[in-house]
Amino acid sequence: MEHPAELSLHSYMNSVLAGKKGMDQSIIDKVMSDVGDAMNKQFNGGPRDAFRLRMSNIGRPTCQLWFDKNEPEYKTAFPPRFLMMMMIGDIVEAVFKGLLRGADVDFEDNAKVTLDLDGRKINGEYDMKLDGKVDDVKSTSPWSYTNKFASFEALNSGDGFGYIPQLVGYAEAEGAPVGGWWAINKGTGDFKYVSAANVDKEKVLDEMKATVAYIDEDKPFKRCFEAEPETFYKKPTGNIKLSRACGFCDYKQRCWPQLQTLPSVMSKAKEPPMVDYVHIEVPQ
Repeated sequence: MEHPAELSLHSYMNSVLAGKKGMDQSIIDKVMSDVGDAMNKQFNGGPRDAFRLRMSNIGRPTCQLWFDKNEPEYKTAFPPRFLMMMMIGDIVEAVFKGLLRGADVDFEDNAKVTLDLDGRKINGEYDMKLDGKVDDVKSTSPWSYTNKFASFEALNSGDGFGYIPQLVGYAEAEGAPVGGWWAINKGTGDFKYVSAANVDKEKVLDEMKATVAYIDEDKPFKRCFEAEPETFYKKPTGNIKLSRACGFCDYKQRCWPQLQTLPSVMSKAKEPPMVDYVHIEVPQ
């Protein structure tokens, strides 16, 4: 465990399961209010397509942000399940904060902040402040919980969603130290704290400034990632596929017009995994 509050949470939840403790109605009412606010925001917040640089996207690859600003009409439309995904995240955050309150963990709730990057204002809203440090609450898939949020170093090695710049931006805007992430596995209910104590804050802020300059100065489009050779049992197949980072991009078809998303042509599995192919050699 990386944070003392983890022990407090486990102790509290064990006591609840043993029938020794409960949850005050005031805390339950707060959870219900937070969920209601989230539903109002998700369902009545208006269009989602207006582009602006904000804390939640400034750490994303600049190629994606370029498309968001210049060619948003090519963005893959949100599927209906997107709303459910957003609501699950909001509900997990609300319940987790309720658990913290039930465990008598003292924290400051979410607050809106504005970061000044050389005169450019970037707005956002952080999730919580604990021990004077800014923390973020993340509802994760089982894969992300085990791999991406294994440690700060693991997240830093492939932070395609910009979680690190987001957290650094919140902390800098609040004038508080960088804390970390409370990662909650929405598949199993497991949770843990991942500290960002090792972050190079000045480097991240410089990268954020570079992103602002790239977007605001309308610089030409440039890919951040190249396609990569496919391997099968560690041997090249001759096929070329997109990188993992590109696989989550809403503009991958626009960026790679020849893209074909197909079941793995090499796999012998009954249900082969889907692969984003840029080039396919005829199997011999």
